[in-house]
Amino acid sequence: MRINLTKEEIVNSVYMQIGFSKKVSENILEDLFAIIFDSLKKNNKVKIAKFGTFHVRFKKSRIGRNPKTKEKKVISERKVILFKPSKELKRKINIKYYEAKA
Repeated sequence: MRINLTKEEIVNSVYMQIGFSKKVSENILEDLFAIIFDSLKKNNKVKIAKFGTFHVRFKKSRIGRNPKTKEKKVISERKVILFKPSKELKRKINIKYYEAKA
């Protein structure tokens, strides 16, 4: 089962935990996204301690094909955003898995 975490849920969590108004909480979240976006746009790495690192990688154009029709097409060059989780985030994600197996 897949459950998505929405921006509204994050805003509500900040609102409930910190006590700022929902509008202020939303502005904080928007500002955080804007900082990350602006830094990535300048091809800088964004490292968030104990969470992970975002960085931009350039992909050259290449020939791909539609697996259904076998039609070949040129996939244009583009930038892609990569995320590498920190060791601590990986550990926190897997801690319940390892505890359940024990």
